[in-house]
Amino acid sequence: MKNIILFDPVEARAGLLPLTLTRPVALLRHGITTLSEKWQKAIPGTYSYSTQDYLSIKYPMIEAADGDNLFIAGNLHPDRELVEAILSLEPGEALTQGTDIIARRGNGETEKTKAYEGNPLAINHVWDIFMLNDEALRRDFACLTAGRESQPLSDTCRLIGDPSQLFIEEGATVEGAIINVTKGPVYVGRDAEIMEGACLRGPIALCEHAVVNMGGKIYGATTLGPYCKVGGELNNVVMTGYSNKAHDGFLGNAVIGEWCNLGAGCTASNLKNTYAPVRVWSMA
Repeated sequence: MKNIILFDPVEARAGLLPLTLTRPVALLRHGITTLSEKWQKAIPGTYSYSTQDYLSIKYPMIEAADGDNLFIAGNLHPDRELVEAILSLEPGEALTQGTDIIARRGNGETEKTKAYEGNPLAINHVWDIFMLNDEALRRDFACLTAGRESQPLSDTCRLIGDPSQLFIEEGATVEGAIINVTKGPVYVGRDAEIMEGACLRGPIALCEHAVVNMGGKIYGATTLGPYCKVGGELNNVVMTGYSNKAHDGFLGNAVIGEWCNLGAGCTASNLKNTYAPVRVWSMA
């Protein structure tokens, strides 16, 4: 078993604040799963994190006794080309992209480098999480559903588009909904629920136990993390988990962390009334 340590790139961690105040970069959710879960599926092994000192109390770094570790930048999505390049590293060798080290093998000492010519999907700023969520959702959907059979869609629902682009896990409940997969897939996780009157236009993912309330209108590219409950209108939103926007109102082009509650009637516009550029305040 390989010993893999997902590390926080300094600039990416800063650009992803405040989300990275409470977790390593690799534990951010993007697409359907967290970045760490994607790597665990791509390269089997023992995983830990190299992060801030105060976070390492909860997320300790575990090094191999023989010093043969694989360090991988936690803001990257794995793909076949990148995984092959990382697995080909020799002890003491690092994989670089430009001036950045994106992976290295050994105990931390770099003796030689190898340039990586690929273009991996990466999140470097908070807005990347929703702006790149379309691609992340499509990749995760293909990975999680390959070779598997979806649960049947209830006759009370209307599906628009290719049935292969809808996947319903065991225990999920979908009744009286309209689901459009012509623009992207829709994934309904284990024990999730889509109530009657809801309209969904993919790409969309509901993780385990997520709920779309009656009459909800969900546009892609949207991810509802575990145990999230939503209603009203959402457009291109990523909810990390255990958060609610359960009532009428609008939320668009947004990232919501864990254990957040947006009250009834809450509306967060994604367009200025003046049509001026939207400015984002950064903690970096």
